[in-house]
Amino acid sequence: MSPKIIKDPVHGYVEVDEDILPLLDAPGIQRLRYIRQLGFSYLVYPGATHTRFEHSVGTMHLAGIACREFDLADDERRLVVAAALLHDVGHGPFSHASEPLMEAWLGRTHDDIAGIVEVQFGSLLEPLGISPGEIGDVVRGRHRLSGIIHGDLDVDRMDYLLRDAYYTGAPYGTVDAHRLIMNLHLTPDGVVLDENGINAAESLLIARTLMRPTVYYHHVSRIGECMFQLALLSHMATDPAGGFERICALDDGECMLDLRRSQSTLAREIAGRLYERRLYKRAVYAGQDQVNAAAFQTGWTLDRARDVAREIAETAGCRENDVLVDIPPPPGEMTLEVQVKNRDTTTGFAEFSPRLQMLNETRREQWRLGVYTLPEHRAAVADAATEILHVKKPTRQGTLF
Repeated sequence: MSPKIIKDPVHGYVEVDEDILPLLDAPGIQRLRYIRQLGFSYLVYPGATHTRFEHSVGTMHLAGIACREFDLADDERRLVVAAALLHDVGHGPFSHASEPLMEAWLGRTHDDIAGIVEVQFGSLLEPLGISPGEIGDVVRGRHRLSGIIHGDLDVDRMDYLLRDAYYTGAPYGTVDAHRLIMNLHLTPDGVVLDENGINAAESLLIARTLMRPTVYYHHVSRIGECMFQLALLSHMATDPAGGFERICALDDGECMLDLRRSQSTLAREIAGRLYERRLYKRAVYAGQDQVNAAAFQTGWTLDRARDVAREIAETAGCRENDVLVDIPPPPGEMTLEVQVKNRDTTTGFAEFSPRLQMLNETRREQWRLGVYTLPEHRAAVADAATEILHVKKPTRQGTLF
């Protein structure tokens, strides 16, 4: 039987092996057709309506190329390709927008998929000789083959940068995925980069850095996510039937329908605003030079952010739900611990790429603290938030992405 062919706008023709087809057709994968890859970024970029399904297929495709490049045995190839296809089945509605609530209420992230895989895909994996635990280990970075889809230069990252750039139209996600894969080597100690692939690896790091403020942390996307989280919090307080576990199993459309029919007036109001793009606006948008950034790097839970929002709202004389406080996590250092093979020796990537330090500094400068509110309250909320959060005037003319 011939492999199934899927026409993908990013990678061209993608082949799906016969033994993987049952996984592709399973309801748990088909659900990903209805979960947007970039959450609320479509409120900024109208084309950003691509889904986790497309990304999963693309990641599977690149994983297959890597497996052939590494000359893996058939059983190892099946494991890696299956893990690549299944790696995002743990996502809740609107992808990363629901993740903070998932972590707070369920104590897991979208990468913790072993239980989901066992329930939804266990019987399909058994004929392939793959256990759900193995899939979970590969996705979580606990397997010797994890570096292919969970590492510094993994195919997951290659696909989402290329795909997100394609659908948003942002010209920053250029990654030479095939050249990069061709210059990777699998060793007992993990993935090693050939010296000839340094430029391709740097292009991936640059793409990650440039896509962060323009796409992944664009202020309109952040506002949409914060509004969505407030709606979910309000909905769950009045209608907790089935718990948040049930919410996480919904797709985008089902979740929005839940919110628009919620017993919570606020949840219905926020859902309507999102649907009609009547969004909160920026009252404060401060960089690390305007606040004590270190004070916001730990302990900033959703509950604490809501407490501060209430304090700001009270000082500004508006309703507590008219204010949203957004404290993104500080950007992690791009250490790129992968080793570079130079003739007969291997050396750390930083030795070959002086750009790494510059890119990390750029990422730190991109961090923004946001306080959002309804248009009519912007001035009052800005004054209150500036006082309560000790926001200074910028020391230089910054760029607001």
